[in-house]
Amino acid sequence: MIFTNGQDALSREIEGFILANVEESPRTITRITMQKYRLTRPAVLGHVNRLVREGKLIAKGSTKDRAYAPAVLVDIVEHFPISPQSMDDTVWTATISPRLAGLPENVIRICAYGFTEMVNNALEHSEGKTVTVGLRLTAATVRLAIIDDGVGIFSKIARDLRLDEPREAILELSKGKLTTDPDHHTGEGVFFTARMFDNFSIISDGLFFSHAQPSNDWLVESDRRVPGTTVVLELSVVSDRTSQGVFDVYADAEHGFSRTHVPVTLARYGDEGLVSRSQAKRLLARFNRFSEVALDFKGVTSIGQAFADEVFRVFPKQNPGVDLTPLNTNDDVRAMILRVMSSSVTTQEG
Repeated sequence: MIFTNGQDALSREIEGFILANVEESPRTITRITMQKYRLTRPAVLGHVNRLVREGKLIAKGSTKDRAYAPAVLVDIVEHFPISPQSMDDTVWTATISPRLAGLPENVIRICAYGFTEMVNNALEHSEGKTVTVGLRLTAATVRLAIIDDGVGIFSKIARDLRLDEPREAILELSKGKLTTDPDHHTGEGVFFTARMFDNFSIISDGLFFSHAQPSNDWLVESDRRVPGTTVVLELSVVSDRTSQGVFDVYADAEHGFSRTHVPVTLARYGDEGLVSRSQAKRLLARFNRFSEVALDFKGVTSIGQAFADEVFRVFPKQNPGVDLTPLNTNDDVRAMILRVMSSSVTTQEG
């Protein structure tokens, strides 16, 4: 158990805050907790010392230079052969599930969903021989790793869907409903897993792709090329996120998975600007499978007239059943969107 049943709600909240932030602030966790809850130093140290006594925190260094770290409770790595008989739930039950006993139910459910989805991808799509799974559980976080020695997820998607290059697969994965085997899979696993965990990352084909909560930041960088695919999932043990809550944001009982949220920055490669119709068409691909698309312009400082025209005039005219909503636009992007949309209205009136 992370907390004892006898603790009051405020004590659990304070100690949960300490555990959730100690890795990023090992030497200042006492001070930031004092500021957060307006407590005295002795009061915060009472919580810190209790976590140390219970084996949830480790203290290092002298009193003047003391640092804290969450205690490692579980650290395992196991290997499984990939064969037609391999099952994702068997791997979960054999390695992970028993070691998460005592964690909050919402945390376990998220871990079960993300882990089995990623293991299933490795078993059925990697074309590899072995899947390696790891669990590192501390008093603060659950960290799951799924590694296969196959062809690489981005290369496989690019090959099977005839995309121009592996990097384009990242944009398609971020949209959801992407699968190379539509008869057996819906293509929802990566989409929802990326949004359930605090940190989600894939390393494959010389690319590093990650998503972080709560900032909702997406990152694509070049990485050293290693065989296969590595997926890493991280979640706070005191997270209040639920798998059903994430599903509800993008799906409903009547229409299913009908809403998506797409980071527009993933449509560009490197430092290139978003200026052309071909870039816009790359972004817009498969949007007609959704009824609502939120286009997140975070990190995009400007767009060209042709790009904006294709997204906000041409596509809506050809796909009236899809509602496009721009988010996080700066003044320049917003002005360009309004320019092409007003042009559309003028043309219709004329």
